[in-house]
Amino acid sequence: MADVLSVGVNLEAFAQAISAIQALRSSVSRVFDCLKDGMRNKETLEGREKAFIAHFQDNLQSVNRDLNELERLSNLVGKPSENHPLHNSGLLSLDPVQDKTPLYSQLLQAYKWSNKLQYHAGLASGLLNQQSLKRSANQMGVSAKRRPKAQPTTLVLPPQYVDDVISRIDRMFPEMSIHLSRPNGTSAMLLLDIWSKSNYQVFQKVTDHATTALLHYQLPQMPDVVVRSFMTWLRSYIKLFQAPCQRCGKFLQDGLPPTWRDFRTLEAFHDTCRQ
Repeated sequence: MADVLSVGVNLEAFAQAISAIQALRSSVSRVFDCLKDGMRNKETLEGREKAFIAHFQDNLQSVNRDLNELERLSNLVGKPSENHPLHNSGLLSLDPVQDKTPLYSQLLQAYKWSNKLQYHAGLASGLLNQQSLKRSANQMGVSAKRRPKAQPTTLVLPPQYVDDVISRIDRMFPEMSIHLSRPNGTSAMLLLDIWSKSNYQVFQKVTDHATTALLHYQLPQMPDVVVRSFMTWLRSYIKLFQAPCQRCGKFLQDGLPPTWRDFRTLEAFHDTCRQ
């Protein structure tokens, strides 16, 4: 029975899929070797053509057979579970410089600590509510006045203020499309499409970096500064295919342009160059 992790990945099928990928690469290499070598080792032209065609067909059939096997195994591998208590912050685990900035591991520890704190606070609240903690007037000297219960504080901004902030940001970045809507009354929602998965690897990386930037720019007391800072950072991608890497000076590395933008300086870096 194949070992299956709780995240839904079949490890045995995954190992077989890796072997199938290697076999497919070897088959494709043999096809190109056959095309490179051409017709050889036959005395007549007709004999060389027949031998070449037969050899080429065998190689193509091998490629087709390995590709079918890889597709079969890919259906058996399974898909990792997307359910995670920290949602998009799981993308921080993709950071290759974990030894220098272990944000994801620290975030997990903070999340566990917060859960324990909430659990123990609930127990303590239940115990305190069972006790009658009343102070007598004789002990206090005067009648003790019950202190008003502290109300939770929330940041509530008038709709006109939100409209003005978004309008100013829209004028700052005319090349970017920003739309503000209120589907449920006064609660505003900023429409910015960075979640739809692209078919191109370069834009998939930009989406991952943008998700990380959303976690980085956090200042609840000044929401307008947060939005303006994030939009300034996102606008730096206007020269995605024009800016060279600030570390290696190259425009392309492994076929990709520098997709990382520094949160402070907005300088462009390749993923492997920003460590």
